[in-house]
Amino acid sequence: MKRNKSKEIHTLWNKKHTFAYMKALLIGIERHRIATDGQGITTLVAFHGCPLRCRYCLNPQCLSNDTVCRTITPQELYEELSVDNLYFLATGGGVTFGGGEPLLYSEFINDFCSIVPQEWNICIETSLNVTHSHMEKLLPHIAHWYVDIKDMDGHIYHNYTGKSNEQVIENLQHACILHTTRTHHNPTAAHSRLQR
Repeated sequence: MKRNKSKEIHTLWNKKHTFAYMKALLIGIERHRIATDGQGITTLVAFHGCPLRCRYCLNPQCLSNDTVCRTITPQELYEELSVDNLYFLATGGGVTFGGGEPLLYSEFINDFCSIVPQEWNICIETSLNVTHSHMEKLLPHIAHWYVDIKDMDGHIYHNYTGKSNEQVIENLQHACILHTTRTHHNPTAAHSRLQR
């Protein structure tokens, strides 16, 4: 029976809890980035896989089946990145998830965010060309969203990426509605999220 690396389940013991996680496929981790992926000193975590096929993809290795990927759990990623905790705290930095398309790994990112210090600034670089559920799951955790829209013209977008931009536009509209609703009901919480 062939096993899919990205869906392997492993049980970990973490002082207080037992977690069962899917492992994520990473094409790389870059530490000590300054002013490129958010405020302060950040670490870029790049995932394998993307729903788009952009003509001039900056990370074509995220699409290749021949790419040597690293598999990792949220706990293992946290343990590796925690060596930079002082840098993150001193500069207001943290972790930026990119790729590929990080929202394809929304469960992994959600689990990661539940175990890292709240002071870490979590950012995401995304095409937003995924279903609403992936985005919505991460809204409470992400301080900054870097959305690569490519183009608002559907024809140009399709020629460049091989996909429709309808999902992107829906997600942008959905995010605006959620932000407006949350701001209306709890302006202090929304303001603090925007200030992070």
